[in-house]
Amino acid sequence: MQARELTKRFGPLVAVNAVDLSVPRRHVYGFLGPNGSGKSTTIRMLCGLLTPSAGDIEVLGLRIPEQAEQLRMRIGYMTQKFSLFEDLSVRENLEFLAAVQNLSKAEARKRIDELVEQYHFQDRQKQLAGTMSGGQKQRLALAGAVIHQPELLFLDEPTSAVDPESRRDFWEKLFELADAGTTILVSTHYMDEAERCHRIAILDRGVLVADGTPADLTGELAGRTLAVDAEQPRQAQKVLLGLPGVISVAQIGNTLRVLMAGNGDAAGRVAAGLRQAGMAAEVTPSQANLEDVFVAATRGRPDQDGQEHAA
Repeated sequence: MQARELTKRFGPLVAVNAVDLSVPRRHVYGFLGPNGSGKSTTIRMLCGLLTPSAGDIEVLGLRIPEQAEQLRMRIGYMTQKFSLFEDLSVRENLEFLAAVQNLSKAEARKRIDELVEQYHFQDRQKQLAGTMSGGQKQRLALAGAVIHQPELLFLDEPTSAVDPESRRDFWEKLFELADAGTTILVSTHYMDEAERCHRIAILDRGVLVADGTPADLTGELAGRTLAVDAEQPRQAQKVLLGLPGVISVAQIGNTLRVLMAGNGDAAGRVAAGLRQAGMAAEVTPSQANLEDVFVAATRGRPDQDGQEHAA
């Protein structure tokens, strides 16, 4: 799947601005970004639900949106909001979706039996979907999205309303799908989920600000992340935020995590700034994580009027 100069305008608002994407087959590709960053709009354009204002899209060898109807039978789509029928049972929901995808009765019966076993619904086939837990509903929605064995699966913040254990189980299912040959594009707010992706892209106000493997993106921040242990962490945080080159300071327990605009003896500069303020602290280098990548990519970018964006 590829997109070049993908743009979407809603009147004067540029929701997606000249985005280039390349999603390898059989990969789990993550989409990160603040609310309103353009993730959902981009996904809807890629799967043919929304017409772009400009740019070129090719998905599974098809030009989109011109060939969106041919694409429909080859993709699956799932949103964060449970969209199946709550007054139908688990099996009835799957039977309805099989009919929508034009599976024959024999094909549908075989495929539903497979999904009931794979997604652990053996004892819940007659349970009404509306009485299920959030995690169970998301599993059912995923089973429904793949009932026709799509080559490409779009997931728009699919785990935003489920507990951590259900999220972990859900992601195990995603990797099973990828191993079986499905390409998956998933948007998420969770850094632990993003770390599991083969590759991630970060959008900020419609602009693609980072794209690469988690290891590559965190590696680009080498020398720019520090851990500061101070006797008075809240006071130390105020001092640090006033130092030149400091992008962010986050308190994690009693330790402050500092992200710098550049390396260049970052630890020495921070330690000197704290000493000058009369504060004793231990400053050590820290391994960058995807939260640091996210903050570095989205914080401090100027708005169109020249004002800095605060993440």
